[in-house]
Amino acid sequence: MGRKEKIARSLVTAITKTTQTAKRPRSLLALILSLFSAFFSLYQLTLRKIRPAEFSRLRREHWEVNDDDYTQSFQPDDDEDEEKPLKAIGDMGFSGSVSNLMFNYTFYTTRDHKYLVKSVPRHSEHSFFRDNLLTPYVHHMAHHPNSLLVRICDFLAVTGPSIGRLFRLAPSHHIVMENIMYGKEDSSKWNKNDWQNWDLKPTSYFYPERDIANGALTSDATKDQLADKFKDKIVLRRSQADDLLVMLEEDTKLLAEHNAVDYSLFLVRIKRPGSTSSESQDLTAVPVDPPSAPPGPPTWRTGIPSADGKYLFRASILDFFWAKHKAQPQAMTMLISLWNLLISRQGHMSITTTPDEYRERFLKMCREIVEVKED
Repeated sequence: MGRKEKIARSLVTAITKTTQTAKRPRSLLALILSLFSAFFSLYQLTLRKIRPAEFSRLRREHWEVNDDDYTQSFQPDDDEDEEKPLKAIGDMGFSGSVSNLMFNYTFYTTRDHKYLVKSVPRHSEHSFFRDNLLTPYVHHMAHHPNSLLVRICDFLAVTGPSIGRLFRLAPSHHIVMENIMYGKEDSSKWNKNDWQNWDLKPTSYFYPERDIANGALTSDATKDQLADKFKDKIVLRRSQADDLLVMLEEDTKLLAEHNAVDYSLFLVRIKRPGSTSSESQDLTAVPVDPPSAPPGPPTWRTGIPSADGKYLFRASILDFFWAKHKAQPQAMTMLISLWNLLISRQGHMSITTTPDEYRERFLKMCREIVEVKED
């Protein structure tokens, strides 16, 4: 069993084990062997849920996700014994930030494609979410059903010492989140090429990979991981555009108040073949059983029909774990300040600017990609 498979097994165990199973009494010998095995584990680390009751309450009371249905997504298919409950995937366009290029992240999708598991291995990021953002995030998501912040269903952390943790052979923290691309794999009406996605953030910041020596010092593959550009427009009715911008303002206000920067807007565009009427409300691209439903479709999580009748659009705010007050961001800010002072005046990077300034540019970017078709 390889590294990815062992990491996946530890994730599935942490998500699916019950409280009764976790508290089941064991003999002293079994306990010693378990601790010994955990310490010498390289990849299959022992994980626990952080504040599981609050995430369970969000799922059940606000997103109408039954606990049994949720854990079932992480179980093998009974009809296909060989199918793994988690599948390692690429970044799917997520996490195009400069900060994320500095670390080896892992991504998994459940076999039913409803959820993604993403590692959060850097201390500055997982400690920020745990200690600073988790409580306001839970409160915000409970009181803003239309929020565009990605719905995080669980937060997992390694427990106890191990060789794999010491040498960072496997990620120490993970989040389980809804898959905004859910429905693509099972779509039978359209070719998969009719699904497009962009990981958007303000591109006017200083990106060393792109801006030093005109990008000649880095590979095209590295530069391709930077933020995307959406060169088209989202054509919306006035009411749709107003609702979108209000939600973006509310969500980014929360992030700015807690010093978060470098988050991105993940945009999905689904072509609607044969539909040209702006009055058409055909939502057959929307799954009948999305991972977390309320409010019911059409929403930006399930698919908003464009005013010109050509597309469904989905959108979600991702990667809001980079906080300016943490040690690593402060060190990066100091380095960029020295660069601007001593070498070349390039301005701030998206990970070293102020939260309010980043929010202003982010909202400006979002407004610029929206075209309003009056009701």
